Amino acid sequence: MVPPAPPQAAAGGIELNGINAIEVAEHKGRPRDLFWPWFAANVSVLGIAYGSFLLDFGISFAQATAVGVVGIVVSFLFCGFVALAGKRGHAPTMTLSRAAFGVNGNRLPSALSWLLTVGWETVLASLAVLATATVFSSLGWASGTATRLLALAVVAALIIVGGVLGFEFIMKLQKWITVVTGVLTVVYAVLVLDTIDLGTVTAIPAGSAPQVIGGFVFMMTGFGLGWVNAAADYSRYLPARSSSAGVVGWTTFGASLAPLLLLVFGLLLAGSSPDLNAAIAADPIGALALLLPTWFLVPFALVAVLGLVGGAVLDIYSSGLALLSVGVKVPRPVAAGIDGVLMILGAVYVVFFASDFLGPFQGFLITLGVPIAAWCGVFMADVALRRSGYDVRDLFDPRGRYGSVRLVPVALVVLGSVLGWGLVTNGFAGWLGWQGYLLAPFGLGGREGAWAYANLGVLAALALGFVGTLLLSRRAVRAQEALPATEQPLPAGSAAPGPVA
Repeated sequence: MVPPAPPQAAAGGIELNGINAIEVAEHKGRPRDLFWPWFAANVSVLGIAYGSFLLDFGISFAQATAVGVVGIVVSFLFCGFVALAGKRGHAPTMTLSRAAFGVNGNRLPSALSWLLTVGWETVLASLAVLATATVFSSLGWASGTATRLLALAVVAALIIVGGVLGFEFIMKLQKWITVVTGVLTVVYAVLVLDTIDLGTVTAIPAGSAPQVIGGFVFMMTGFGLGWVNAAADYSRYLPARSSSAGVVGWTTFGASLAPLLLLVFGLLLAGSSPDLNAAIAADPIGALALLLPTWFLVPFALVAVLGLVGGAVLDIYSSGLALLSVGVKVPRPVAAGIDGVLMILGAVYVVFFASDFLGPFQGFLITLGVPIAAWCGVFMADVALRRSGYDVRDLFDPRGRYGSVRLVPVALVVLGSVLGWGLVTNGFAGWLGWQGYLLAPFGLGGREGAWAYANLGVLAALALGFVGTLLLSRRAVRAQEALPATEQPLPAGSAAPGPVA
C-alpha cells in the first residue's frame, strides 16, 4: 500500500480528497472555525430528549444535571484531543490511527468507526422521519406510510448530498444550520416554558451510585464518545501553526454548548410530566412537538429536521472516510453514497418495524461504545506520547515505521471489548442478552444486580486502552520518532498512487 497522490481538491463542487494527507497549499482556516460544524452537529432538539433518557436511570434532577454536564464536557474534551492529531497530521482520524495500530492493524478500528458512524446516520435520519410524521399528525395531515417514505426520501437526499459534496459544503451548511436551529430552538423553549413544574422536578428521588454512574456513562456514549472516531476529520485542513489549545478548546466548546443547555431544559420538561417522559421513549423528538401551539408545528419540524441533518451530514462524511480506511477502493464521494444507501435501509427498519426507539438506541450506543472507548483510550494515549508529527508516507506503507500490525494496541482493543461487554447489560434489546457475563464473577450482583445497568464496561475499556498504551507503547513510539523522515522513492513494484489508499 502506498500513499495516495494528492488529488485535485475539488471538481464541480465535490471534494476529491479522501484519506490522503491534505497538501500544504490547501491548509486554511482558524481553530475558531471548528465551532460551526461541531455546534451545528449537536444543536439538535434530540438534546432535550436526553433529559428524559437520563431520568430513566432513576436519578434526581440534581444528580442528572451533574452527570450530564460532566459527561458531555469530558467526552467532548476527548474529541478535542483527537482533533489535535488532525492539526498535526492533516489526515482523517482513521488514517492517523494507523500510527498506533499499524497500517493493516488499523482495519479493525476503522471497521468499528464505520459501524458507529453509519449507525448514527441511521438514528438521526430515523428521528427526523418520526418527528415529521408526528407533526403532520398533530396538524391533521396525512402521516402514514406514504408521508414517512416521502420524509425519508427528503431527509436522506439532504444528508447524502452533503456527504458527497464534502468538506467545503459541510462547513458552509453548518453555519446556516447553526443560525436557523439556534433561533428556532430558543423560540421553542419560550413557548413550552409554562409546562415546567419545578416542584415536581425537585421532588424526584435521588438514585444510587450505580444508577448515577450508569447515567454518566450513557451521556458519554451518547455525546463525545459517539464523535471521537471522526474528530480529526474536521481539523485536518488547519495550518500546522494553528494553536493547539485553540483546536482543543473550540472543538470542546462548540460541541458542548448546545447539548449542555438543551439537556438541562429537557430534564425540566421530562421531570415535570411522567406522560411526556414515557412518550419520548417511543418518539423522542415528535413527543416534544405535542407541547406546542399549532402555529409553531411547522417551524418546529424545520428545526428538528435541520438539527438532525446537521449531525448526520458529519457522520456520513466521516463514515465514508472510515470505509476507505478499511480498505474499500472507491473515491470518497462514492463511499459516502454507499453509506447513504445503508442509512436508508437502517432507517426503514427503525421507522417501520422497530417497536420503539429507545431500546435499539441504547443497545446500539452501549454495544459499540465499548470497543470505541477502548480505541479512544489507545489513540489519546498515543497522541500524548508523541513529541513530533506523523510521517505521512509511512501511514500508507506497511513496511514503514508504523508497521503492518502492532499487536499491543490491537490486543488492547480486543481485550477492552471482551472486558467491557462483560460489564454492561442491555435489557432493552433481547438479542444482546449475552452481555454482562463478568458481573457475577466480579462480585457485582450479576445481570440482575444493582450494578447491572451502571455500564462500567465502557469506563473499563477506556481505562484499559489508555493506561495500557502509556505503559506498553512508549518505547515503540520513541523508536518510530527516532527514524528519519522517509523521502526515498516508492518501493519497487508498488502500484501507482491514486486518490485512495
